[in-house]
Amino acid sequence: MFLKLVVSSLAVGITAWLMKGVSVDPWWAAVVVAVVLGLINCTVRPIVKLFSLPLNLLTLGLFTFVINALMVMLCSYFLPAHFKVEGFFDALLFSVIQSVVVWFLNIFAKK
Repeated sequence: MFLKLVVSSLAVGITAWLMKGVSVDPWWAAVVVAVVLGLINCTVRPIVKLFSLPLNLLTLGLFTFVINALMVMLCSYFLPAHFKVEGFFDALLFSVIQSVVVWFLNIFAKK
């Protein structure tokens, strides 16, 4: 569990560093963002996915990208002093890049 937190925190920091429209102000805020984003993904995201299931089926699962972007924007709403996302497309790009970075870091974490 600690390793997942470290990987997620590194992914948030690396993704925010790569993007222009997303900022994580102090370095330790990446840990807070990772925890809050994890809590949102465990509690709010399943409810939103359940209610948007018909739309998700209609778009063949592509609406999941929109749900991920909304979860990032919700995290930004809860942490306005430390985590700033400029707009919806920045949140969408953040969620995609973060997924790739987490996948890449997990390859090294397993070794």
